[in-house]
Amino acid sequence: MIRVLTLYPSKEGSKFDFDYYMNTHMKLVRERLGNSLVRDEVDQGLGTIEPGTPAPFQVVCHMWFNSMDEMRESMGTHGPELIADIPNYTDIIPVSQVSEIADS
Repeated sequence: MIRVLTLYPSKEGSKFDFDYYMNTHMKLVRERLGNSLVRDEVDQGLGTIEPGTPAPFQVVCHMWFNSMDEMRESMGTHGPELIADIPNYTDIIPVSQVSEIADS
């Protein structure tokens, strides 16, 4: 199983329209990636374990795919459109990571 993380670092003075992200952008992600997207999950950062310490990331999106080939094919086809939508909800440059989920 492959997981793609898209992380939006916390940055003072930045904008992030969480409502747009959840109701418009993630809907677009699900429509475009279709059946190749096994599952997705979105985290909104609240802080760290230390009280009063801000979260290092405002938002983290997790997307699961069955294989690297399926992920590359769907992101290769639809990635440019999804990336073009980023300025509609944030001025943060996201960081992405592709991982293979290890079985325990």
